[in-house]
Amino acid sequence: MHLINVIIIWQSYDLPLFISPNSTITCIFVSPNDNDLIFMTLYNIIEPTAEQVPIIISSPHSGTFFPEDIASKLYPEKANNPDDTDWFIDKLYDFAPSMGITMITANYSRWVIDLNRTPESKPLYNDGRVITGLVTTTNFNGDPLYQGELPTQEDIAYRIENYYRPYHQKIANLLEDTKQKFGKALFFDAHSIRKVVPGIRKEAFPDLILGDNDETSASKTIIETAMNALKTANKDLEHNHPFKGGHITRSFGDPANNIHALQLEMAKTNYMDNSETKYHEERANATRATLKLLFENLINTL
Repeated sequence: MHLINVIIIWQSYDLPLFISPNSTITCIFVSPNDNDLIFMTLYNIIEPTAEQVPIIISSPHSGTFFPEDIASKLYPEKANNPDDTDWFIDKLYDFAPSMGITMITANYSRWVIDLNRTPESKPLYNDGRVITGLVTTTNFNGDPLYQGELPTQEDIAYRIENYYRPYHQKIANLLEDTKQKFGKALFFDAHSIRKVVPGIRKEAFPDLILGDNDETSASKTIIETAMNALKTANKDLEHNHPFKGGHITRSFGDPANNIHALQLEMAKTNYMDNSETKYHEERANATRATLKLLFENLINTL
């Protein structure tokens, strides 16, 4: 079953509002300025189709949707092709519910607001690298996204309340429910990036990068289990370098209370073609086999 959380932008006092019984309302924005109703889910919850296990997978950067008021301010070619998206990550992991794993996937683009940054937009790293912030005005390579006026502090505050906090609150709820049921929980944040991003660093990225905030967001046993499974792929594997987990991993990982968090960053060439624009079935299937082994081992370890 797919459960959805919705944001509704309601722009008429006269139109009736109908909500699907399978949906829950995150927020309602009311304006009498015109008579349009815009409906889009903030995120999707994909429930397990097998017996539930204490693992939650998050895909915060696979969304591509822009609200019209934001899309109209972006360069059209950027809004139509948000290249910093973690393309198809939700598809790559869509086997997980059959293993008993719950998934949460974002629908809005990271260029609306980046769910993996702090709400204060504090830098995640202090080594001088270029990294986009909470509400970025450029892509990874520094190219401008906005045609003219940039988001104001009021705009950013609105996006935090209506797009950012609901996703984080849902993760907190899922972890609380999982911990209550199993006495433990593992949160797994799934990401991907182009193999080469000159705006971040000159060198190509490793194929796989496991992040656990320098071994503080998960127990050593969980980390060792994950690393050993990923090594079987015979890929270029790194641990906490050049990425050690973003804000989501760092904020939710609490191994002292038996809530563990890992981030897996991977080069898009693991499951996309060489242009990194199309899903590549053969590559994806090989990567999915590694991921399945990873989660089998994590389930057994938990």
